[in-house]
Amino acid sequence: MSIQARSNIPMPKDQNSFLQGVKDCVPTLLGYMSIGFAFGIVGVSSGLSIFEIALMSILVYAGSAQFIICALLVVNTPASAIILTTFIVNLRHFLLSLTIAPYLTRYSISKNIGFGALLTDETFGVAANRIAEQGSLSGKWMNGLNLTAYLCWIAACTLGGISGQWIANPEALGLDFALVAMFAALLVLQLHSTERSKLKHRLSLVLYMVICMIVLSYLVPSHVAVLLSTILVATIGVVTER
Repeated sequence: MSIQARSNIPMPKDQNSFLQGVKDCVPTLLGYMSIGFAFGIVGVSSGLSIFEIALMSILVYAGSAQFIICALLVVNTPASAIILTTFIVNLRHFLLSLTIAPYLTRYSISKNIGFGALLTDETFGVAANRIAEQGSLSGKWMNGLNLTAYLCWIAACTLGGISGQWIANPEALGLDFALVAMFAALLVLQLHSTERSKLKHRLSLVLYMVICMIVLSYLVPSHVAVLLSTILVATIGVVTER
């Protein structure tokens, strides 16, 4: 679905601050901590050292891709195949960045690269909710949001690696469901901030997304299905929005 750019609308300075970005990121941290902790455990069981787990979290910074990399390393997959797979899995971030970019055009290219490099599904959800409510984004706020999530992810993955020798099955603790719950909460918040006249349209797009994912999942790999479904439903949203 499209979000109408209104980047010239001023906001109170405290709402634009780095600290406000940190505060707005806090509700998502449980998801980062649980999945990051689980990845650390998986990384250790895959033969990675604590240093390698931390380094991957710093350089790759993508939950699903990091899990896939571990699985590929276990079966001695060539580096070229790992890189290509990681690129395809993370290709959706290109779409996320395109959505956020119109609200950050007043900043330099280098700053926008920084915003995009640290943008995740979770921080995108928070930013999209803010756009729906406020109509604009601040660079300082984005840095507070992104850096908080980034540091939390690195810490969670590292701690998970350290604790991996004692916890062999993170799913038994329900850690794998925390991310799903967080995304559900972000969706509810965004729908709650939507004008009543547009709510029916947004809900119909959610339904279309579910249908597309179910159908395409039978035809292509799930990560490709996510990308194709997003493009298709976003196009439908743009065409049908009034």
